[in-house]
Amino acid sequence: MNKLYEIIKRPIISEKSTALTELASKYVFEVDSKANKHEIRDAVQQLFKVNVREVRTLMVHGKIKRMARSTVKRTNWKKAIVTLNEGQKIDFFQQQQ
Repeated sequence: MNKLYEIIKRPIISEKSTALTELASKYVFEVDSKANKHEIRDAVQQLFKVNVREVRTLMVHGKIKRMARSTVKRTNWKKAIVTLNEGQKIDFFQQQQ
């Protein structure tokens, strides 16, 4: 079970990712940079009990930031856009009664 949480680090909640979720049933996650599409698909299916139709990945390159007199480069990270089958969804903010 720990292996799943090492592959899927966190969901990305932003305006763009929320629009993707509402319009096309796509969810965005930060994933381990060494994980491949098959591992990401299996991890999402096991963690959230959904059927994944497609996984797309991309590397987000870290920005160069200026700190006082020197420059610092943020680390690169991997993003996965997961498309679910029709009628399925993942609820990140479950309301408790």
